[in-house]
Amino acid sequence: MPDTHQPAPQGTTETPTRDLAQWVSGVSSDDFGDRPRRWARHAILDWFGVTLAGATDPLVGILAADALDAGEAGTARLVGRAEKVTPSFAAMINGAASHALDYDDVNKRLHGHPTVPVVPAVLALAEQKGLSGRDVVEAFIVGYEAECLIGEMMGMNHYDHGWHATATVGTFGAAAACARLLGLDAEKSAMALGTAATQAAGLKSMFGTMCKPLHAGKAAMNGLMAARWAARGFTSRPDALECAQGFGTTQSTEFQGLPVRADAAAPFAVEQNLFKYHAACYLTHSSIEAIRELKQHHDFTADQVTAVRALVDAGHRKVCDIPEPETGLQVKFSIRHCIAMALTGIDTGDREIYTEATAARPDLVALRRKVELEDKIHDSRHAAEVVIDLADGRSLVQYFDVGVPADDLDAQEQRLIAKFRRLAEPILGVEKAKKIEDLVLGLDNAKGVTELMSAAG
Repeated sequence: MPDTHQPAPQGTTETPTRDLAQWVSGVSSDDFGDRPRRWARHAILDWFGVTLAGATDPLVGILAADALDAGEAGTARLVGRAEKVTPSFAAMINGAASHALDYDDVNKRLHGHPTVPVVPAVLALAEQKGLSGRDVVEAFIVGYEAECLIGEMMGMNHYDHGWHATATVGTFGAAAACARLLGLDAEKSAMALGTAATQAAGLKSMFGTMCKPLHAGKAAMNGLMAARWAARGFTSRPDALECAQGFGTTQSTEFQGLPVRADAAAPFAVEQNLFKYHAACYLTHSSIEAIRELKQHHDFTADQVTAVRALVDAGHRKVCDIPEPETGLQVKFSIRHCIAMALTGIDTGDREIYTEATAARPDLVALRRKVELEDKIHDSRHAAEVVIDLADGRSLVQYFDVGVPADDLDAQEQRLIAKFRRLAEPILGVEKAKKIEDLVLGLDNAKGVTELMSAAG
């Protein structure tokens, strides 16, 4: 019989699961330079802030109470809470808490939230095994890279069809990170990825319910268990991404196997992380940042504004164009009201200002009614262009794209520290919050994570 096998097109691979497993187990610590390590520490600091703020959400209380009732008490700490549970349940509950406010970071390649499925699993395992802070940072970079690569393999079709990539693809990120922490070889890492594949789930139809934060928690828990089981010899398919009826072909019509870091000199996926600095829908952020830029470089007040046009992707209007918000939650999904708040100098990063009172403030209501939204196709679907007409005849124009990762890491660190303190200090106090801040920013040099988890508990 003639050989009918066709080689994979250039830039793709027919064995993505094995290739990824080989990289997870074999990538050298020396490959992780100072820049990706610093990005990782930034993401972990942001994770602690949003997790502390989300730890008192009712859904987290339900999960913690049920875990204890089910006999899952243990030694693993919950961030922002007094309960201690088993590592698997700590990963799940901390993961749910970190996504409870939807104030956590995003990545365009993943089409979701990259840190919340990975960090809870890594910290739970590192605390249990007494692993170093350096191990945690490297495992996080590995898990982040894996989930973003798989997210890219799946394409937008996976998300558009109704799957929540934070939940589904995030499970692979947690599994890869934990496989790295456990020192699994390529064969067992492939088993961990396969076991992650058969557990991966999460429906976008659940957005707006407690299930959305649960998605992140279950991804962390399932990924952690997949790696632990693989370490003990649990088997799965070593080609779970690409095989017939595997993860790729059943959950996307666009799936294609991609090589791991085809360009070894390219930035790591974690260096493409996008942080949220405003406690509103991410699609409002470019408009808010454009206003910030204009206020920084031009002398004008909100009273001088006669009209505002926000030129945004049509997708922004579908998600966050509530013209007359009445509640704090609706304000988060109203570009018009967020622009009004930014024009008046309100701190849109303060989650406490999203209230009915803010929605009803007469000055903000009058200002938001001067805002018109127009559809415009930008190079980036995250971008916005804002045009402000002033009473003195000036017309100010500013473009901004929050889909572009930061270049200035010093400035990014200062913004993230400010966000962390705003979230953590009301809960822990200034001294304890500063301790967590220092421990995370120095995590590469820490002998373990016990002190960090104790300070956050």
